[in-house]
Amino acid sequence: MMFKQAARPPMPRSTPEANLPPVMGAPSSDATPIPAAEGGKRLIVGQGIKLKGEISACDRLIVEGHVEVTLNDTRTVEIKPSGRFIGSCEVEQAEISGTYEGDLTVRGRLSVHASGMVTGNIHYGELELERGGRIAGELKVRENGAAASKSSDAQRATKAA
Repeated sequence: MMFKQAARPPMPRSTPEANLPPVMGAPSSDATPIPAAEGGKRLIVGQGIKLKGEISACDRLIVEGHVEVTLNDTRTVEIKPSGRFIGSCEVEQAEISGTYEGDLTVRGRLSVHASGMVTGNIHYGELELERGGRIAGELKVRENGAAASKSSDAQRATKAA
């Protein structure tokens, strides 16, 4: 036996529900979902939020608030101007516009913007320091980073000449 469900009539636009604003976070009919490959596993610590502990298996950490953490298995960290990071991490890329204090190892590019301040033991592959950005502490270029390969290419070119 086959049953056919009767379609419900559309709600008239004059109902109170039709005049309510959309619910925050609720999917809208015209929203297209972001593929997992583009968004990845992302954690945003918003302004006014304080977080302590350990974060792992995160593709991108965005800090607008205050964190005191050890960051493991993370590709990218981004500290916004209002953000403050205290702790340690090893990442592929770091973009600092706020404050970072602690041990920082960046296998690729470390970008410190004009409002950024990095303090501690810092290891990087490439460094991009915007005018006004500040770095204090022990600074080392990673030997297996992109900057090391460029310098070894330059050394080879010098020896060949």
